[in-house]
Amino acid sequence: QVQLVESGGGSVQAGGSLRLSCSISVYIGSTYCMGWFRQAPGKEREGVASISTRTGTTTYGDFVKGRFTISQDNAKTTLYLQMNSLKPEGTAMYYCAAHISSSFRGTPIQALGAGRFGYSGQGTQVTVS
Repeated sequence: QVQLVESGGGSVQAGGSLRLSCSISVYIGSTYCMGWFRQAPGKEREGVASISTRTGTTTYGDFVKGRFTISQDNAKTTLYLQMNSLKPEGTAMYYCAAHISSSFRGTPIQALGAGRFGYSGQGTQVTVS
């Protein structure tokens, strides 16, 4: 069983920054591909960023446009999402996900949006005003 615990959410003004963290109970390299997705009330799940935990290859949702950075720590136990230049439309619950499906016919970002991952955490709220 993989356990994920997100932290770092909060309320910021537009243009501000937040750094989300995701603590994982297993060695990150065993999860193949991890990422972040978000969901706002009344809206569909949206893939934000993904990282191949073995190669370090990253992908981002089109709306990110260079503002966010996904990374993992050297100890391979924590996943991060640095978010800069936040916009009000970024208000949502942000979730960490592990074991993004490798058999999904699409990108990891699309897989996140489709819910094709093995595990996710409880989420952390981000509010941008």
